[in-house]
Amino acid sequence: MRQILLIIALSSAVVAGCAKTETAPEPVRAVRTVTVSTGAAGGVHEYAAEVRARTESRLGFRVGGKIVRRNVDAGSTVKAGQVLAQLDPQDLKLGQDAARAALTAAQANYEQAAADFKRFKELRDQGFISSAELERRDTALKAAQAQFDQAKAQSNVQGNQATYATLVADASGVITGVDAEPGMVVGAGAAVVRLAHDGPRDVVFSVPEDKVGLIKALAAQPGRFKVRLWGATGEPLGATVREIAAAADPVTRTFVVKADIGRDASNSVRLGQTATMLVEMPKTIGINKLPLSALKEEQGRTVVWVVDKASMTVKPQPVQVAGADGNDAVVTAGLAPGQIVVTAGVHVLNPGQKVKLYVDPGVPSVTTTAAAALASAVTVK
Repeated sequence: MRQILLIIALSSAVVAGCAKTETAPEPVRAVRTVTVSTGAAGGVHEYAAEVRARTESRLGFRVGGKIVRRNVDAGSTVKAGQVLAQLDPQDLKLGQDAARAALTAAQANYEQAAADFKRFKELRDQGFISSAELERRDTALKAAQAQFDQAKAQSNVQGNQATYATLVADASGVITGVDAEPGMVVGAGAAVVRLAHDGPRDVVFSVPEDKVGLIKALAAQPGRFKVRLWGATGEPLGATVREIAAAADPVTRTFVVKADIGRDASNSVRLGQTATMLVEMPKTIGINKLPLSALKEEQGRTVVWVVDKASMTVKPQPVQVAGADGNDAVVTAGLAPGQIVVTAGVHVLNPGQKVKLYVDPGVPSVTTTAAAALASAVTVK
């Protein structure tokens, strides 16, 4: 009896395992769509910019020492030759005194060697000494001459270094930054202040890597770049691209672009003033614009989902994207006018999946509108 029951149980399990399980049909998804239409891309791109001096120098002492005085602060206007800071000159003066003393000793040695040579030359002419002895005296005179010239040059160097204890502005301009304070010991060449020279001004802005080639191409076309100063009410100023950085900034990974606004405009702008660089983009006809949400990356390609109106299914369509225009993607190839493209939920769709067009609940459907019109007509009768 027990064996019979076991056989029945195994038979039931085999029958249950062989039975086919029916999978639930995939639901028909409602998708937001947009109909492709041919348009034009262009307009004006805006970049945040800043007014800077064409030449900005980091000034520092040519010798090391302790700063005892700084005569300017950030924002100070200075003239060429104005004293900006002062080092403790005591050690430099001692070095100058030592060089002068060495020069005096070398001069005395040279004069003594010259007098000895003159006397020994007279003795040789009289036959009291040999020519070899006179040659030794001539060599000693030349060595003394060389030591005297060396001491003179060293004295001049020490004299120059004594004057380097005073930091002087080499051009007129504005102090834009201070990097050292009184009491600090600085090395030779260390920046103490930053000086923005008077003269031409540049408008500096940064562009992403994918726009560098376009900026270079537009730089050769006049009238493409204009500057709108913050708070200005007049017409934007014309600008000409003067320099494009050869390498990206290591922090922002953007490329710095400098534009010249002309000498006349430079006199009316302030250093550090905020500005907006307006870049007029060329018009491109025959392109399509889609919301950025319609794009999907698939196997290294950019694709969109196209709705087949006959079967109401979707299929992926590779497209070529040239960039962005606001919140839209500029598609230059892959689509034709009249195609229906899904704009939301692209990451949950599969090829051949059934879909239906999403209808906004706030917008009355065609059926509802027709029913309301029919009821109105019956009421009138």
